[in-house]
Amino acid sequence: MKVRLIKELRFEAAHRLPRVPEGHKCARLHGHSFKIELAVEGEVNPQSGFFIDYGRIDEIWQPLNDMLDHHYLNEVPGLDNPTSEILAHWLWQRIKPALPELTRVIVHETCDARCEYEGG
Repeated sequence: MKVRLIKELRFEAAHRLPRVPEGHKCARLHGHSFKIELAVEGEVNPQSGFFIDYGRIDEIWQPLNDMLDHHYLNEVPGLDNPTSEILAHWLWQRIKPALPELTRVIVHETCDARCEYEGG
């Protein structure tokens, strides 16, 4: 039986978007309560009854959380222009090698706006 599991993770961070048009509100320093969803897909182990231990995802996430939570994203290497799109790709590049089952990264910047990235 194949399943898709989704793990929600959260962090708080400040950023600004330096490449938006002059006068755009996102050019100013501001913060978000980011919600990240990591989707993984694979076969359920018939013996254990589950596909993946969520604790494994937590372990992979922790070093990234340490870099992002309560930090200024523009100072994180690779995030000098930390749009949701760039953040989703940045996360994918760091998570996929350790979690090959990863199929999607979703970055919720606000409660009603998100970016979905599926590699490529």
